[in-house]
Amino acid sequence: MDQNEKTIALFTTRLRQMILQFKEAKKENAGLYAMVDERDARIKELEAQLSQSRNDYESLKMAKMIEISDGDLEGAQKRLAKLIRDVNRCITLLSEK
Repeated sequence: MDQNEKTIALFTTRLRQMILQFKEAKKENAGLYAMVDERDARIKELEAQLSQSRNDYESLKMAKMIEISDGDLEGAQKRLAKLIRDVNRCITLLSEK
């Protein structure tokens, strides 16, 4: 084998190695993208659950505020009146903008 044939054989070997490394890197990259997509989906799911939990908490808090027990009718009426004033104040603020 002369020098040119050795150089070509070495070049061919190195090129094949590079192609194999490229295929492995491409496969690894695809796996990483799949993991990122999976995590993004999980994050969106958890954000939706968090939002729903916050809404549920606010609803429960509001229900507790207007809950009327037998002996607390007057207090409940005061709380309800305060809520109505708060809503009216919010409406006023929004209509000013």
